[in-house]
Amino acid sequence: MIFRDFPLNLMETLKCRRSLHQYVVVFMFLVTLGTGSTCEAPSSPQCFRRSSAEIMYVCEWTMNTTESDVSYDLHIEYEAQGILSALLGSVRTEVQHRGIKKTTCSMIGDTLIRKRPVEIWVAAHVGNSSCTSPRRSVELQHIVKHDIPQNITMSWLKNNLSLSWSAAEEYPALAEVRFRRHEHPTDSWETRMTNTTHETSKYSVIVVNLLKLTPYQVQIRQRSSQVRNPLWSDWSPVVTVPAELEQMPEVSMATRLLNGTRKVTLTWKPMPHAAAVTGVRYKVMDTQSSQRCPCAEKGPAIKSSEHQTYVSYSAVNISVIAMNAAGSSPPAVIQVPAQPAAELKTCNEALMSKKIKKKTCREFYELQDGDSRPENIITVTADKRRNMKYVQEFVRYLYYEHRCERGKPRTVEMCLFYKKQGAPRIKPQNFTHSSETDNSVDLSWRAIPPADQRGFLTHYSLCSVKISSPEARKECLNISASVVNYRLENLTPGAQYNISLAGVTPAGEGPNAQTTVSTLPEKPVNVLWSLSLLFVFFFLSTTCTCILKRIKNKIFPPVPTPVIPNFTPYQEESQEMPERKEEVHELTLLQLHPEVKSVPEDAEETTVLRGDWDDDTDEDVESERGDSSLSGGTSDECLGPGSTDQALRRSKEGEATDLEQLDNEIAMLIYRNGLVFDVKTEST
Repeated sequence: MIFRDFPLNLMETLKCRRSLHQYVVVFMFLVTLGTGSTCEAPSSPQCFRRSSAEIMYVCEWTMNTTESDVSYDLHIEYEAQGILSALLGSVRTEVQHRGIKKTTCSMIGDTLIRKRPVEIWVAAHVGNSSCTSPRRSVELQHIVKHDIPQNITMSWLKNNLSLSWSAAEEYPALAEVRFRRHEHPTDSWETRMTNTTHETSKYSVIVVNLLKLTPYQVQIRQRSSQVRNPLWSDWSPVVTVPAELEQMPEVSMATRLLNGTRKVTLTWKPMPHAAAVTGVRYKVMDTQSSQRCPCAEKGPAIKSSEHQTYVSYSAVNISVIAMNAAGSSPPAVIQVPAQPAAELKTCNEALMSKKIKKKTCREFYELQDGDSRPENIITVTADKRRNMKYVQEFVRYLYYEHRCERGKPRTVEMCLFYKKQGAPRIKPQNFTHSSETDNSVDLSWRAIPPADQRGFLTHYSLCSVKISSPEARKECLNISASVVNYRLENLTPGAQYNISLAGVTPAGEGPNAQTTVSTLPEKPVNVLWSLSLLFVFFFLSTTCTCILKRIKNKIFPPVPTPVIPNFTPYQEESQEMPERKEEVHELTLLQLHPEVKSVPEDAEETTVLRGDWDDDTDEDVESERGDSSLSGGTSDECLGPGSTDQALRRSKEGEATDLEQLDNEIAMLIYRNGLVFDVKTEST
């Protein structure tokens, strides 16, 4: 920058200077006309500040040339004021910047050029030729041009897009946003103009009524609102805004035990393409690493859809968050339950005084109703020993001690812990009785919750005392702490008892629950029960007998009775002797009169024997058969088998007259195998 000083003889010097300046201008004009211009004139320069509080000015211009050896001279001319203006009238002063190799120049804007109108132009020198830009008359203090928006961030608010970037100054500015869909890069831009909000060195605008599930291309430019003649900044580079990550990642988990630690493998599905146009990263965190227990938090975000991490045996929550340029998804929380132990022992009483080493941490899980809840955790590390004061008395904790070995957490101890024990706070709940007999009763109750035990429950104390007997003593039993029902036996029939139950810890016995029980009177043996047993015995014995007989018949079958056929004597074939069958008939005649006379003593038993039959005696036989038929006998046809009833009826009808003639005589006529027996008996 060249300033011309004033000599002592001010008036003369000013006159000389003015004349010299005129000569120089005329000379340069003549030289230009004589030599001719071989360069294209640059554009008029724009001089501005980056913010309204800046004192540094930047001048920019453009020139269309392919030459490499180009230099520029920046000229700023203004009218002098003060004493010079009063003495000489209108005096113009010039500030020059020579030998500039770029199309931009920075300078400090002092009060001589900042608070008054100035004329600005640029002279370009290309080889032996020179050219000058048009002059521009401006007032520099009213010109501000912000930088291109930098560090643009974005986020979705429903269907509105929020954009933020670094603030150019402390005051809000005017912003212009243009956008189009990412899938249609040839579409025309849609423009929105809005005022920015200024918070914590950030400008922010909201573009409303967009589609949050659609990616966009966005550009931003800004302009100051604090000066009279602000200039628009250049457009920012095209920024791609991905769609919103609405859904959390779908994560699956697989665990594997490895000597005190657990290897957890997490896999998840890729996010939708509209949300992944600029790439998606995933952040995996767990509740132990965030507390530095025992190892520090894991590394940066990952880009793959699979991740392996290591956790201890205590309950851990692992969260997976997907992130893109427009924001992050809701966290997918994976709960890794505590590794169950076969038998949890009681912690050593000297645990509280044990020193905590580096890369070691302790976790106290408050147990509520037997479950460990990760939200009620007290973490104690070497630099957080003060957290031990939050461990309460009479509260049961599940204690874990972890160590960090080779960057992996490892559980070295698990036990149940009480900072201080006390007697139970409440009595066993729902203490009831049922199924009373003459000498026993069933008792049941609900266990005391761990939060009310206030110590390790060693056993229950069950006591009973007979009410009806004033001298009865109280009898107590110790029942296991894991039992919630018990059958009390050896009671007196028909008696009444008071029964009490209380929980016991090493610190003492808690409140007791009471109930009154009445046993049933003793009863004799039930007759119906005896008859039922007798019936069952009879039924079983009968069944067994039948079964045994069947088995016997199967093993020893009965011997069949031999069949003897009827014997038929052989007779020679003869036409004169017809074949006859011998038949046997029985005929009995009884005297029906009540008064029977005695049979004469000289009555003889007459026996007629019919032996051999001759041809000569056929007539006698026929006559004899005729007599016998008249006397009540029957023929062979009438006395056949199965005709006994007919013979009796006929004998009664045919010989009624003969019997009346016989004086009280009982005649029995027997005909058997061809023999006739006539028997006379005396009346009895």
